[in-house]
Amino acid sequence: MKDIEKEEQVLDVTNSDPYNDEKNLYLTNSNYTPSTASSKPTTSSPNSFYTKIMKYLNAETIGIEPIPEELKTDNSIMNASTMWFSANMDIASFALGALGPAIFDLNFGTSILTIVFFSALGAIPVAWFSLFGAELGMRQMVLSRYLTGNLAARLFSLFNCIGCVGWATVNTIAAAELINMVNRPHNCPPWASCLILIVATIIVTFFGYKIVHLYEKWSWVPNFAVFLVIIARLKINNDFEGGIWTHGTTTAGNVLSFGGSIFGYVAGWATYAADFTSYMPRNFNKSKIFAGVGFGLYLPICFTTILGAACTSCLKKNPVYQELYDNDGFGGLVYGILVVDSLHGFGQFCCVVLALSTISGNIPNMYSIALCTQAFWEPLTKIPRPLLTIAGNGITLGISIAAYYRFTTFMSNFMDAIGYFVGVYLGICVVEHFIFRRNKFSTYDVSIWNKFSELPIGLAGVFAIFTGGFGVAVGMDEGYWCGEIAAMIGEDGGDIGFELGFGFSFVIYLIFRPIEMKYIGR
Repeated sequence: MKDIEKEEQVLDVTNSDPYNDEKNLYLTNSNYTPSTASSKPTTSSPNSFYTKIMKYLNAETIGIEPIPEELKTDNSIMNASTMWFSANMDIASFALGALGPAIFDLNFGTSILTIVFFSALGAIPVAWFSLFGAELGMRQMVLSRYLTGNLAARLFSLFNCIGCVGWATVNTIAAAELINMVNRPHNCPPWASCLILIVATIIVTFFGYKIVHLYEKWSWVPNFAVFLVIIARLKINNDFEGGIWTHGTTTAGNVLSFGGSIFGYVAGWATYAADFTSYMPRNFNKSKIFAGVGFGLYLPICFTTILGAACTSCLKKNPVYQELYDNDGFGGLVYGILVVDSLHGFGQFCCVVLALSTISGNIPNMYSIALCTQAFWEPLTKIPRPLLTIAGNGITLGISIAAYYRFTTFMSNFMDAIGYFVGVYLGICVVEHFIFRRNKFSTYDVSIWNKFSELPIGLAGVFAIFTGGFGVAVGMDEGYWCGEIAAMIGEDGGDIGFELGFGFSFVIYLIFRPIEMKYIGR
């Protein structure tokens, strides 16, 4: 690859307005293109034994270093779209929709409106960050060094590592519970169910980008077929009841809480988004990427969550479903629809297929955890990505088995709390890109991705994280905590943790980023 000759520039920030003088904010070279950026491998040399083995297996060897243009050969918009289509055509998304009628006491119509609006809102940042992967070839948490500053990016990388393991654990436990119900009392032991799900995830994520996209390209098909069977059973059973339309502050609070759950789930993929488009050519049509990723995420999440809401709308008219739901959660309800007095053996088969859909939902977590780990601490870049992927899956397996027996509720509550950081992350990134970088990719010098003396330090970003966390604390409404502001919304409270986290971080970063630039210069 060619070396880039970079023109020396002198910043004079003491006598200028950092909001209006872009050149005083960022070292920009109009001749610079990401495709010529230095991208020295961080894990091994091309002639190493490891590289030869991985090449023989046709597995990905690149870690967090930017993808050079000659390797950006993924020209399929279907890859970008079906990546998220399959990841959200799963039991986790299905169960999410059940919260509307069952937990937040919303009727089916209100649940649909909430799902449609907040899902669209959450899909936008995922589609937006996907553009960065194609344009710059950088992984999401490396990109964060430019958007939030180096120190803040390390914190977000840590949050992401916790999130990857945590959500994969919660998903695995839910799937294991469903497998455990099949063919009772001679059921599959929970530890064995967890092991099956994790090993299958390892097999796909070990090989990296190409195999991940290949699996996700088709894994939605059997899951979609099972969902069609569920729709047919709901129609035949005729237990659906839409519910009564309500209004007032209590309903508004419940809509905000349910909407926050939907938005957090969908927008949570934004912290991985660029990882799965980084091999797409820089000149690929950005509108197609945005639309492909956006609709690839939006359509399945609406389909599965609305179907989940329809399932829990049957509880009032069917006491058997209600008992199964009370005893075994949403997995029990699915088992009742597919097996009890209905499809029997074929229904059990459908339950297993639906449980295995967790693999497609866990794959993005377990692929990205290796990249987040390398982005968190520089010495970890010496460990090959596949080994970090195996380690992440191993940790997930251990926690899943332990949590299944001891602290399932704690894990769910803990992950709900961790998920709020997405709002804070988005608040900082929006300010940095649209206000300070003026929505110009040319302000991202890819060649300094690991040069900490030239990257933004991130003091403003760290300050915004902590103040954004305060906004989350006063706005969140969970079973274990209700913030002061959230408690003012209706009788049951209303969750606006994401909104306040976004708003607080947005304002604080907007104020302190120019100060950081003025006195530090980057």
